[in-house]
Amino acid sequence: MKNNYIWALISAFLLWLGWPPVPYSALLLLIAFVPLLMAIERVILDDTTKKGQKIFLLAGFTALIWNTTSIYWVYNAISAVMPAYIAIFISLIPFGLAALMIAIVFRLYYQLRKRYSVSGSLVGLVCLWIGYEYLHQSWDLAFPWMTLGNGFSNTHQLIQWYAYTGVYGGTAWIWLCNIALFLVLRKRIYEKTSTLNFKHTLNFKQFIRFALAVLIPSIISLVQYFSYEEHENPSNVVVVQPNIDPYGKFGNIPVATQVENLIRLSRDKAQTNTEFFIWPESAIPERPPGVNEEEIRNNDSYLRIRDFLYNYKNGNVLSGIESMQLYDSLQTPSARQFSNVSKYYDVFNAAVLIDNSSKVQFYHKSKLVPGVEQTPFSYLSFLKPLFAAFGGSTGSYGSQEKPSVFYSQSGIGAAPVICYESIWGNYVAEYVRQGAQFIAVITNDGWWGNTSGKSQHLAYAKLRAIENRRWVARAANTGISAFINQRGDIVSQSEWWVPTALKADINLNEEITFYTATGDYFAYAACFGCAIYLILLLGTFFKRFGRGVVSR
Repeated sequence: MKNNYIWALISAFLLWLGWPPVPYSALLLLIAFVPLLMAIERVILDDTTKKGQKIFLLAGFTALIWNTTSIYWVYNAISAVMPAYIAIFISLIPFGLAALMIAIVFRLYYQLRKRYSVSGSLVGLVCLWIGYEYLHQSWDLAFPWMTLGNGFSNTHQLIQWYAYTGVYGGTAWIWLCNIALFLVLRKRIYEKTSTLNFKHTLNFKQFIRFALAVLIPSIISLVQYFSYEEHENPSNVVVVQPNIDPYGKFGNIPVATQVENLIRLSRDKAQTNTEFFIWPESAIPERPPGVNEEEIRNNDSYLRIRDFLYNYKNGNVLSGIESMQLYDSLQTPSARQFSNVSKYYDVFNAAVLIDNSSKVQFYHKSKLVPGVEQTPFSYLSFLKPLFAAFGGSTGSYGSQEKPSVFYSQSGIGAAPVICYESIWGNYVAEYVRQGAQFIAVITNDGWWGNTSGKSQHLAYAKLRAIENRRWVARAANTGISAFINQRGDIVSQSEWWVPTALKADINLNEEITFYTATGDYFAYAACFGCAIYLILLLGTFFKRFGRGVVSR
């Protein structure tokens, strides 16, 4: 049994080593699950008891080590502002929840193995895995940070076909390669044949299948990468990184001072033809409860921005802002009541587009961070104080159901993607389906400190560029700000914790990729397969249960 855990630990190590931001290592993901699969196979074939429990623990052990070592920065962020024992408790949610779900996936895989062929069960395993990933991007505790397809974000030259499949195609590719190699080793180690030559021939054929599974998608991607050409349709864009300590920006530094700093950095890189100045998340940090959206034209920050834009005929400021809306009655589930008057209000982590006209456009962040920006599930409201220090404010921010595109006076469509939202491929694709010609990611990654979290977040933005063939202009408060082209190349980027601005002539694009048009169809198909397998397992269970009742 100890040897099985050694193999499980090897899988965890390979998964961590292949994960961003470790460079040039993503190919390890194509073999990383093989040691775990071999350990599980040993449990299945051994003459032992409680096999399901042992497989559950092996898979959970692997997933817990992999998740914890890859997103350790969650604890880093929380422990900076609260006692270690509370930080550990909160960190166990993202560390342990995915591990629990993965353990359940492998436990169900064992149930399939007891009833169906090895090949059929492995297909079921892939469907169950993608079903778990899709669930983990869809429910109240959504955290799709560790979706397997994200693992190739630092080796984007090999996954240009994400423009057709999205990240779930990457998840399927990783599993296809792991299963192909597993079948090679399983045949050689666990299945005896009558003649040695026959066994070697069969293993060689299966190894060729594994090699083809690795090479064919890689070659297709490399051909796409080197042959892809952007259509010339330039627009001059400036992204600004003010570098303000996120723990001090709300209250310690006057709002006017922060806005002047943003304008100064913008002016340093501006050209007469600059069309977008992109400022990071919460760059306009009005004191709670935020800027009243109906009265923003009287706001000092707004008036100062309009003065700045006077010298840029087609200029627009796309910025993060803390905003609010007032209601006479309780109109939304997230609305709060003023303590001294019978009025209600919603607070938004929002984006705003300000131009040289009187028009002002708002977008309210939709994909809210569980615990930090919304309380997951109504019955967990007692946890609000524990989440208070993980950036922003507790309780539930207001939100909007669907993304909306900002349009400049000249007709350019920009996707205002706020921080955490950039992890959702299909959500970002919805902006593009609505007409966005480039993607503006505004974020404040300073909460995590100088950890791999900020680097992973930057790398994932490359996937959105590939999926939609859109430039990404990324403005981060403390770093890393960057421009990413339609192939996923980082054209320029800032240093961490340095006030700066970057400029680039990006190419706008109006063409729609297959993935943009279809969304997460790969996940939908896998979830359908997952449902079929679960129905079959439930049918078997009820048959056994029925026979047991009859026998009694």
